[in-house]
Amino acid sequence: MPLQDLHSRTHRSLRISVVDKCDLRCTYCMPEDQHFLKREELMTREEVVTIARLFVERYGITKIRLTGGEPLLRPDVVEIVRDLAAMRVKLGLTTNAVSLHKYIDGLAAAGLRSLNVSLDTFDADRFKRIARRDLYEQVWNNVRLAHDRGMHIKLNMVVMRGVNDDEILRFVELTEHNGIDVRFIEFMPFAGNHWGRDKVYTYAEMLGLIGSVHSFDRLNDDINSTAKTYRVPGWRGTFAVISTVTEPFCGSCDRLRITAEGKMRNCLFAREETDLLSALRRGDDITELIEANVAAKHAMLGGLPPFKPEKQEEVLNDLSERPMVSIGG
Repeated sequence: MPLQDLHSRTHRSLRISVVDKCDLRCTYCMPEDQHFLKREELMTREEVVTIARLFVERYGITKIRLTGGEPLLRPDVVEIVRDLAAMRVKLGLTTNAVSLHKYIDGLAAAGLRSLNVSLDTFDADRFKRIARRDLYEQVWNNVRLAHDRGMHIKLNMVVMRGVNDDEILRFVELTEHNGIDVRFIEFMPFAGNHWGRDKVYTYAEMLGLIGSVHSFDRLNDDINSTAKTYRVPGWRGTFAVISTVTEPFCGSCDRLRITAEGKMRNCLFAREETDLLSALRRGDDITELIEANVAAKHAMLGGLPPFKPEKQEEVLNDLSERPMVSIGG
């Protein structure tokens, strides 16, 4: 039987982080003093595959996305992709594309067809300020390389007021002639990212800005989609908004997460985790741990209060101690 939580939602999507390190140090996901896991603390390739297979075969997971940190920092990432692709799930990988040129052929041959690429600006100087690395040209060239190789690309932009909100229209206009899907993500609170409600450029504001220049149609999203998707009539690609802060979608979210050290999180904002890897290494049956973790899932936002201005201090005090880089997107 498929695994269901207390709110009677069937979970179909699994995010697996395979490394907590990153070759960019983006200001909104990695604190300056970030400490990384030791190699022996990470799941091995075999452990990643064992846990993934259990979720697929026992619990009906149909979508898996590899995340990090930056998953392309794993030396065996192509082999992991090949193993997971053999399970015949819908498989994706989230990357900042810094090293994508080194792996694109191997990833494609292993069965990967979909990439989520994190890119918050088309301005090289702004990229350097956000990512703390002068690598914009390399990243954009790799995005174009993957697109030319036939990869389906979702371009993820975290919109931050006063930082990159003036580029929203440019990202939308990228979808006119390319089959790239752009996704705007409201700036979300995580440990060490200096979040403030005043820095959130909202879903409503995004649509208002885009609508002042372009007409667009709402598309029919999957019932469990976290994104609200639109298309400018006649344009090849789409744009979407992930409105976690102003219009949470917790009631239909079907995602579960495994961190790089094998801890299960039932929500992106969860403050509680379940250690699957230690139990697995002891030879224990981890199914009861999985089911208990899902049963403990909060109805909304991992138990955080709503992201309202008057709740800002409460939200920041109650955050998980994990920054985004160690959770996996």
